[in-house]
Amino acid sequence: MAKKLFPDAASALDGLLKNDILIASGGFGLCGLPERLLDAVRDSGVTGLTFVSNNAGIDNEGIGKLLRTKQVKKMISSYVGENKEFERQYLAGELEVEFCPQGTLAERMRAGGAGIPGFYTKTGVGTLVAEGKEVKDFGGEEYILERGIFADLSIIKAWKADESGNLVFRKTARNFNLPAATCGKVCVVEVEEVVPVGSLDPDCIHLPGVYVQRMIVGAPYDKKIEFRTVRERESA
Repeated sequence: MAKKLFPDAASALDGLLKNDILIASGGFGLCGLPERLLDAVRDSGVTGLTFVSNNAGIDNEGIGKLLRTKQVKKMISSYVGENKEFERQYLAGELEVEFCPQGTLAERMRAGGAGIPGFYTKTGVGTLVAEGKEVKDFGGEEYILERGIFADLSIIKAWKADESGNLVFRKTARNFNLPAATCGKVCVVEVEEVVPVGSLDPDCIHLPGVYVQRMIVGAPYDKKIEFRTVRERESA
């Protein structure tokens, strides 16, 4: 079995980063982001990148860091509302954006991971999402053709891994990390903890190690919060 654990993010991505590649990145908001790997992509200096991700993080967090450095050419996302730099670049014509409904985006990545080049969905029929796409009738209802996503590289974050790359995600962080992991030619994962093979309950493994080529331990992490909301202190 090839050794999958690398000492740091830069070494784990060595030989995988090139200009103009398509990268699938896990995470939802600021939850479950592959922070160390995104930093290493930024530090590598590659440009012209297309990112498939539910969102682009926020200003200077997540993929937002790579927007700041103008390394991202295109975003394929479902939600981008909290990133002002994203908004500025899009309105200025500096960034290409492909909006995709959230469920459709997850399924496009899952389909790519399963080797499925396309599927039909009712989501988006009759809207801008359907423009330029094939429409087909099934049982008297219209469906549009969506294409599976096949990425050059997947970067994701998990909670635990064993030495063979079997992964366990923690709660909400499972979201887009799992489908993003499967649709890339190579999957690199950062985890909080690596345990010996046999330590994980096989029934609790969310992603088998066959999908994982390289991994790093990224801990410790700071818990980032997009909107910190507190109630006002009661008057004495």
